[in-house]
Amino acid sequence: MPTDTLSRTFSALADPTRRAILARLSKGEATVTELAAPFDMSLPAVTKHLKVLEKAGLISRGREAQWRPCTLAATPLREVSQWVEQYREHWEQRFDRLESYLSTLQAKQKKTEPEKP
Repeated sequence: MPTDTLSRTFSALADPTRRAILARLSKGEATVTELAAPFDMSLPAVTKHLKVLEKAGLISRGREAQWRPCTLAATPLREVSQWVEQYREHWEQRFDRLESYLSTLQAKQKKTEPEKP
């Protein structure tokens, strides 16, 4: 398992089952049994996914009698969002420059085209 928070988060998010679990938890806390219901896998297999999510800081697990409800912990997702935002800004600037360049080319092309009757 990677040691830095961002790498652990991306590693945990790499699996579609874990992303589905996070999507479910975004609607509210759930037990392991509730989280396992939509998947064709054993409870121990779901528990392994939950451990990865917990180690990445993406979920927290409580204790209520014999129940261990899971809750979404969004702080690592905020870090991912901030990291991605840097690149979004970069690409938006590049697309803006491309749009400007294409507009210039279109304007030049209109000037050189003969008018149609």
